[in-house]
Amino acid sequence: MHLSENEGIENKRFVVTGGLGFVGSALCRELVRRGARSVTAFDLKTHSPWSHNLRHHGVLFIQGDVTRKQDVDIALSGADCVFHLASYGMSGKEMLQYGRVDEVNITGTCHVLDACLHHNITRLVYVSTYNVVFGGKQIVNGNETLPYFPMDDHVDPYGRSKAFAEQLLLKSNGRPFKSKHKNAKCLYTCAVRPAAIYGPGEERHLPRIVTLAKLGLLPFRVGDPSVKTDWVYGDNLVLALLQASMGLLDDIPGREGYPVAAGQAYFISDGSPVNSFEFLRPLLNSLDYDLPKASLAVPYALLLGNFFWAFYSIMYPWLSQKWLPQPLMLPAEVYKVGVTHYFSFLKAKEELGYIPMVSPREGMAATISYWQEKKKRSLDGPTLYAWLFAVIGMLLLFAAAYLPDFGPIPLVRSFALFFLRSMTALRVLFLLSAAAHVGEAIYAWKLARKVDPANAKGWFWQTFALGIFSLRYLLKRAKR
Repeated sequence: MHLSENEGIENKRFVVTGGLGFVGSALCRELVRRGARSVTAFDLKTHSPWSHNLRHHGVLFIQGDVTRKQDVDIALSGADCVFHLASYGMSGKEMLQYGRVDEVNITGTCHVLDACLHHNITRLVYVSTYNVVFGGKQIVNGNETLPYFPMDDHVDPYGRSKAFAEQLLLKSNGRPFKSKHKNAKCLYTCAVRPAAIYGPGEERHLPRIVTLAKLGLLPFRVGDPSVKTDWVYGDNLVLALLQASMGLLDDIPGREGYPVAAGQAYFISDGSPVNSFEFLRPLLNSLDYDLPKASLAVPYALLLGNFFWAFYSIMYPWLSQKWLPQPLMLPAEVYKVGVTHYFSFLKAKEELGYIPMVSPREGMAATISYWQEKKKRSLDGPTLYAWLFAVIGMLLLFAAAYLPDFGPIPLVRSFALFFLRSMTALRVLFLLSAAAHVGEAIYAWKLARKVDPANAKGWFWQTFALGIFSLRYLLKRAKR
């Protein structure tokens, strides 16, 4: 399909559900750039890192929830085309919130479909996932002829709910509108199945991976080094979504009739399958974080994933609380990085004209630049092990030197006296250590005011707690 880049976009009205997310905001900006009459971002959030930029480009905001039919009906009124990106439960703690996952991904899609039929919206593009056909079994260069993964065999509610919603949406293709409209025939739908998404500002995969690497909590790789999976750069996915919307046009001069993309699903990637850990190596190396050297076979990783699944299921009432950290891994995530599964985008190329415009090398270079700049603006620090060593060490030293005998303190004191021989030496050591921490914290605060003024307070308190373990990172930044 060869059309002008603005076909079906100029002077048209668009609604993007999940429009304040990473992909949604990029899509909104590109729609505006290509001449859309109006672009509306419909999202549960009221702001995001891209909010100011979107407002600057004239994007309209409507706050609402796709699970509330009235909100969806209001947001989609007057649209010519809808991009349905809103979803829930892709990774981390969200995956365990079964009710919310089904409510957003299934009920929300039903509401979007109903609103499109009610408002005579002719085009609906749905962002799906590889997981509608993948569930832990190897797939090499798969294509759209693969059957859906059995509903009862999904290891997480996200893949199952997205598969259900995608089938519902594709089966709704060609449905007539609820009210007669002289210029519109019916609703046309299609689904785009993207690979793992990356790029500057991506907010699901990379922040979690970088945080774990920073804390030293990436202890091993999962699976064999020969395992390969797909990734897709954010701008490439936006291009595919726009081309999918053009593929739903039924009024192209000389090609009137049934749209080429109507009722179809498309795999979208950069077209360069790679081991996920090797893919991430340049990013982590550029941030001075270590890539794990040890590897863990998938069966053992699944045992660990199931442990975290069970533990976080027990913690279900508190899953939405910020104090509860993200799990190290879950079973579905083990399969994603530990089992080969990649797909051909040949169908999207032949029917939509999709060809990735950003290569993996260019995409990773842009992503690295973003994260390096972000690291410069943020408070850097040691791994979790250094935190535990410094904080617990100081607490134990204080307990051994000053607290009366109770609980395990006599044992701690005996251990300390084995090396220091006297209480006086023990107390002097604690006072010198505390003084060193205070002195290092003051020095860190003064130095940070010159090299990193935005985080001066953070450097003070972190160095007060960790001493040299924190100060060395600030000294390294000062040298740069």
